Parts: sequence; C-alpha cells; structure tokens
Amino acid sequence: MTDEPTPSRRAFLAGTAAAGAGLVASAAAAQTADPLITEVQPWASAFGDPVDAAPYGMPISFESHVVRRNVEWLTESPVSSINFTPIHALEGTITPQGCAFERHHSGAIELSKTDYRLMINGLVDKPLVFTFEDLLRFPRHITTAFCECAANGGMEWGGAQLEGCQFTQGMIHNMEYTGVMLRDLLAEAGVQTAGKWVYVEGADASSNGRSIPLEKALDDVMVAFFANGEALRKEHGYPVRLVVPGWEGNMWVKWVRRIGVYDQAVESREETSKYTDMMPDGRARKWTWVMDAKSVITSPSPQAPIRHGAGPLVVTGLAWSGNGRITRVDVSTDGGATWTPARISGEARSKALTRFHYDMTWDGSEMFILSRAMDETGYVQPTKQALRDIRGLNNVYHNNSIQTWWVRADGEVENVEIA
Repeated sequence: MTDEPTPSRRAFLAGTAAAGAGLVASAAAAQTADPLITEVQPWASAFGDPVDAAPYGMPISFESHVVRRNVEWLTESPVSSINFTPIHALEGTITPQGCAFERHHSGAIELSKTDYRLMINGLVDKPLVFTFEDLLRFPRHITTAFCECAANGGMEWGGAQLEGCQFTQGMIHNMEYTGVMLRDLLAEAGVQTAGKWVYVEGADASSNGRSIPLEKALDDVMVAFFANGEALRKEHGYPVRLVVPGWEGNMWVKWVRRIGVYDQAVESREETSKYTDMMPDGRARKWTWVMDAKSVITSPSPQAPIRHGAGPLVVTGLAWSGNGRITRVDVSTDGGATWTPARISGEARSKALTRFHYDMTWDGSEMFILSRAMDETGYVQPTKQALRDIRGLNNVYHNNSIQTWWVRADGEVENVEIA
C-alpha cells in the first residue's frame, strides 16, 4: 500500500490563476469578453415560472439524461425484466425514487390503499388481516438501507461485458424507508413456538415469494409504505413493500399481501431454481441471502469520462455491505499494484450505501482505476479471479468482485479486465 500525500489543490488552482492573470495582462487587446459575464441574459430579463407551474416538481430539462435504462436483449420481455439506476450521474447516497432501479416478475401493478390487505397466517395464535389504515396505527420506524438485486454485476462473471457503470453495477438503490417493524405485526398475531420461518408473498400475478428465517424477521425487517419521505412509487411496491436490510433484493417483496409462519422454508421457485449459486461441480448453493461488501467507482466511468483534461480530479464511488458498516475504501490507479485510502464522505451507515471520494492530480496518462471495500467484520472485497477460483464461471448471482475501469489518455473510459 502506498501513502502518497494528496496533491495540494489550493496550490494548483492558485498557480493556474496566476498564470491566467499573466496571460490576460499580456494579451488584453486580443482578449474577447465573455458575454455570459458582460451581457444581461434572457433568464435575468423576464419572469420565471410561478410557484404553481409544477405541482409535483420534476428535474430540470438539462438533466433529462439522468434516467433509468433497460438492456433490451437481457430478458425476453420488459414485463419480467429489470432497469438500472444511473449511479454514474448521482452523488450523495440517497437514490431518488424516480431513478431507482426496477425489477418485476410480471409487471408493476396498480393497487390502491383502499383495496390493500395484508394477511398473517400459519403457525400463529390469531390469523389476522390488516388494512392499510390498520398498519398506520402501529408504531412507526425509519431506516435507510440499500436494495441490491442478487444479479447485480452478474453479466461480468464471464468477463467485461457492458459499457457503463449504470449497466454493470446499477441494480441497486438506497432509500430512507418509513413503516412498521415486521416483529410488531407478528407479535400481534402471536407466533407459535413451532414457527421457525416466515414466507412472504406479493400480490402481483407472479406471486413472487421468499422464505425468511424467523430470526431475521424479528430483527430489522420492515413493512414499509414510505420511501424518501413520500409514498412508495408503483414500481417500488405501492402501497406496501417489505424491506430486508442487507439481504438480496428478491426478498424485498413488493405489494406484500401475505406472511405465513411455518416450521420450515417453503423452498419456492425463487429460492431454488433462481437466486442460488451454481458451483463448479454442478451443485447449487442456496441461502446466500447476505450481499457481501462491494464498491464501484461511479466517476470516472464509461458513462462519466474525464472532460476537463489533466489536473485536479475527483474520483468518487459507492460502497456497501449487507454485514454492517463500511469502514474503509481503497483506490488504485495502476490496476491494483498499489492502493491508497479514499475519504469516506458523510456517515457510513450499516447496510446502506456509503459515498467515498479520492482527490488526486491526473497527469493525462492512462489509468486502470478500481476500488475495494472493507466492512466492520473485516471482510475485504475480492477480485474476480478470487471468486472464480471458488465458484467457477457458471454463475449469475452474488458477484461482489472488484470492478476495473480503463481511463484512456483522452479521458474516455472502458470496462476491462486485467489478466
């Protein structure tokens, strides 16, 4: 590991300003005034929009490129498919609902609060059915958590595939959820001693359902109806979804309609033929719920190249772990030969996205830039080869390996692997 001192940005900018001042002084006669400074512009010459122009505020037109995107050939139909969060174009850690990735098994349904029902049955003392209004009467809680599809990065198992941070690692979002704790609803129904698992089922046509050990259900699982301060969007499970912090996104059942308590796992389609890890010997490893520590540099990246040329460069990215807090992120600009600690910006919350920044001076030469995350358990994000040595290449799920970007001398960025 190297501990090179961070270049002085203030000194660089001061030197640049001095050089610029000398240039202006020596060529004042040929200098053309910038009309954006010297002339009154249209936006300062007339009224802007009134306060009621947009009752629900939308992003300004200049940011119209910051949208979710689908890969058309990835699935047979967009009804049972996924789109990707534009993580390369976002900052901070909270994902706007309108940008947060979607995953549907039979399309996003419209279910009103009036028609909504949640049933709890199985090994309980009192089978219950809750309306939406019933849920609002339970003690309310707030949690911030990342939701990551188990297939995030899945296309990269066999090699560098897709050009774009959005497409390689964008099956993730991070939101602040408000709702009631599942343990409070289960306590209302009275879980019998024989109960060891819950099976959570959605109201959409796919009846997507997953088994969850009772210990997790009684810990931090939430039945949520708000995200980022507003009602859930339709594509995120309006009016009610499950939040399972740190665990794979398929378990975050949307439009949740039933929670059954059982003495064993149901072993449904989504936890047997899907969302299991194929091993080199042909066996499938199941119950790999936790999303292990991972990170990715979001800028520079293939959709966020370097446009300003050599000089001060802010490298930024995201890190997360389903096992707790991120404690450190290292960045390498030479393909992993040497590493330097990045700066964790803001609060590193447990089972939530963490933003990191690395301030450097780029000399304009090519770089192989990558990041690796460490969490509070001591787990270190592995290389692709380290995962392949254990799990082979016949995989789709749970790829948390290090992502490499090749920054070319012209500032363009490509998705590559280093042999």
